[in-house]
Amino acid sequence: MRPFLLTRIAAVALLIGGIHPASAQVVPVPAPDTTRKYENPAGMSSPEKAKWYKSKLFRASVIPAALITYGAITAQGNAGINREGREFALKQFRPVNKMIDNTVIFLPYLELGAVALAGVESRDDRINTLLIIAKGEAIMLASVYAVKYLSREQRPDGSNNQSFPSGHTAQAFLAASIVHTEFRDKSQWYGVGAYTIASSVAALRMINDKHWQSDVVAGAGFGILSAHLAYLSHRNRWGRKSIGRGIGLAPAYFGSGASGMTITWRATR
Repeated sequence: MRPFLLTRIAAVALLIGGIHPASAQVVPVPAPDTTRKYENPAGMSSPEKAKWYKSKLFRASVIPAALITYGAITAQGNAGINREGREFALKQFRPVNKMIDNTVIFLPYLELGAVALAGVESRDDRINTLLIIAKGEAIMLASVYAVKYLSREQRPDGSNNQSFPSGHTAQAFLAASIVHTEFRDKSQWYGVGAYTIASSVAALRMINDKHWQSDVVAGAGFGILSAHLAYLSHRNRWGRKSIGRGIGLAPAYFGSGASGMTITWRATR
């Protein structure tokens, strides 16, 4: 009877194992996946993508885009707010020498150079600042004259059909924006002074009957946008070394009526 009893016990064990396979079998533990172990070694969750309205491009373009849009909407020649602005400017002010318009547009750049020579450290070294200026000028000239060619808006004085937008105003606001960006960490007043000069250029263009108010508003937008695009697209930091900061220029007088410029260089670490 003993072999029969052992046979029944074995049959019962097999039956129980078939009913509860989890208790009867050992499930092997899978090997860890090491193919992506270097993608996120700290196990940190990936940061959420910034909202589009918080991006640098949007923040840099919202104000100039609003100025350009307003100028385009109100660009109706001698009608509406353009007519009112022209009548006010011609009634309240007398035309000035046009050479002033052509000179004042570069005063923000003179401010930039004067502040730098005074020893105030700018955001970028001088070589990179010059590269940004060159890039901004190229963007501004290409965009402004392309729109002038397409819009063919007649000037208030009827001299030609290149009124919209104002190139003088765009030039002045481009330079003012660069001054503001380079020195805003030192003092906001540098930017205030530069934008005041740029605003005076816009006013002079209306006083001299060369532009409608829509032209100068859009011109300001094109100038600011060109500066912002130049900074956003600038990647050549030259290793972020202080290139050109130790170079200075100063007038010099050598006697007998001779004059010139002296160049000084201070080594920087």
